[in-house]
Amino acid sequence: MEYGPEGLPQCPPETAELRDRVAQFVRVRVMPYEPVLDAGGPEAAAALAELRCAAKDEGLWALPLPQELGGQGVPLRSYAHLAEAEGASDHGPSALGSAPLLDVLMLRRHGSHTVREAYLKRLVAGELRTCYAMTEPDVPGTDPFSTGTLAVREEEAGGDWVVSGRKWFVSGAADADLVTVLARTDGAAGDRTGLSLLLTPTDAPGFRVVRELPVFGASGQWEIGLDRVRVPDSHLLGERGQALAIAGERLQLGRTLRCLRWLGQARRAFDLMCARAQSRGGSRGPLAAQQLVQRHVFDALLALRSARPLVYEAVARIDAGLDAHVEVGLAKVAAARMLQQVADAAIQVHGAAGLGPDTPLPALFRTGRTARILDGPDELHMTSVARRVLRGYMAAEAGCSAAE
Repeated sequence: MEYGPEGLPQCPPETAELRDRVAQFVRVRVMPYEPVLDAGGPEAAAALAELRCAAKDEGLWALPLPQELGGQGVPLRSYAHLAEAEGASDHGPSALGSAPLLDVLMLRRHGSHTVREAYLKRLVAGELRTCYAMTEPDVPGTDPFSTGTLAVREEEAGGDWVVSGRKWFVSGAADADLVTVLARTDGAAGDRTGLSLLLTPTDAPGFRVVRELPVFGASGQWEIGLDRVRVPDSHLLGERGQALAIAGERLQLGRTLRCLRWLGQARRAFDLMCARAQSRGGSRGPLAAQQLVQRHVFDALLALRSARPLVYEAVARIDAGLDAHVEVGLAKVAAARMLQQVADAAIQVHGAAGLGPDTPLPALFRTGRTARILDGPDELHMTSVARRVLRGYMAAEAGCSAAE
């Protein structure tokens, strides 16, 4: 990873122009549509379709997705800088066609020939939508071994799987064509083996959207039910019982991509705060001259500058094929806290205007707060990182004792 004169991760020169184009597209085209896209419904679908056509026309479509499937194949180390620019809006990745990256990589690596041929190119083209269903009501999201959703293979029916259970906080489930379901295929609840992933068409009989689960009033999360949904054996991803290994691959990259997008959103909040401080005045002069406002600016910048290198360290290790559990855990906690802090400071500088619908700050703050639970709560990552670090010290101490 190259660093610039300020000690920050440097955008490669060959990527800088593309990053600026992405940032311009998100700022000029996507952000004005945010109220419509946030509301959902037919108008949102039409707006998203228009944005996707524009992205394709401008050569910005599916930048990180594999070239052989219709994407542009931008490598992770370069795409990281584009992900920041895309992520300034929650709708940026979907409008630019990069949202299905995790599903495309998972299906390309672990899907059967049937699955790859049927879905991959259509996913990259934006013709299909996917979602990922792992957590369940009344089951701790940090304990997948307690998964209650069951998948039973019926040999007499050609080996199809029959899936029953319920999942919740499934992003985009209402509009998805396919959902990857974590289910128990062997053993009993609590066993550390026997979990598998099944790619399930949402038009299969027995699949239903139970209800929407607004997060602080915002849409996008759903609860789904599966009542004896039949899934072809060809739609089993990877080997039977290997779900957590596949999920582990997905989670490291997924969490890092979220961190990159949170950096973009935090930068957006920071820019709004600084613009407000400069433009807003009163009987005591401009806000920018007030020491308390200056402290908000300083603390927000410190948080941004502190979190960004941690995120790019995780990017570098994943890109190099190295274990990145510690780096991803540090980055996830730091970036989530940072986004909440920066958005909160921006709201404070805006005053009452920061609470209403005229700025994106309420949405940015909501994202920052949910980020501390999304993809594993802070406490999970803190515990996991600390245990790994301490195990390293224990191993080193044991080695020293043996040498003596």
